[in-house]
Amino acid sequence: MTILIDPQSRLTVQYLGLQDFTEIWQKMQRYTAQRDSHSLDQVWFVQHSPIYTLGLNRKDVRMPSRDDIPVLAIDRGGKITYHGPGQLVMYTLIDLKRKKITVRQLVSALENAVIHLLAQHHVIAMARADAPGVYVQDKKIASVGLRLKQERSYHGLSLNVNMDLSPFSAIDPCGYQGLQVTQMHDLEIHMSEQQIAAKLLESFAQQLGYQHD
Repeated sequence: MTILIDPQSRLTVQYLGLQDFTEIWQKMQRYTAQRDSHSLDQVWFVQHSPIYTLGLNRKDVRMPSRDDIPVLAIDRGGKITYHGPGQLVMYTLIDLKRKKITVRQLVSALENAVIHLLAQHHVIAMARADAPGVYVQDKKIASVGLRLKQERSYHGLSLNVNMDLSPFSAIDPCGYQGLQVTQMHDLEIHMSEQQIAAKLLESFAQQLGYQHD
């Protein structure tokens, strides 16, 4: 299902459900390679089947200590992380030059969307300048990783909602040894995927000047 938020805001949103990571990754690459100055900015909400993804910063990365989950080397920034059912991923295909924003502003908008969502449920979260993402009491609840091509972004944010967190213990999440992770369910926040996506979109759009109904 594709929803046009507002023709003048130049933002469309897709809710894609559970999808194979490689297929979505390749779809993002194609869209970014083919888009022009008139192409709409897009946000895709998706979940993935279990997979470890290894970003471009591969120096000193500890590979998973288990072999039952595939590992895929991809083109986003950062090191290694895990995706699986129960984690909501928000991909942002944005023309930064046309939108007149920096990649730092895009990262902050994604982080702040999660921080605002958690604050509505009285959970204090924060971003860290040295390690992109969102943290609750030093436990990571959301990761951010992007790729830019000609000032157009793809990849985005992953938010742990209600998932099996054990695969994270087989890696150093985002390259940080001993980093613990958490999720909304463990913080007693119980929302549907659609409700979470709506809240994230609302905050993200407001921060970057997109209008939506």
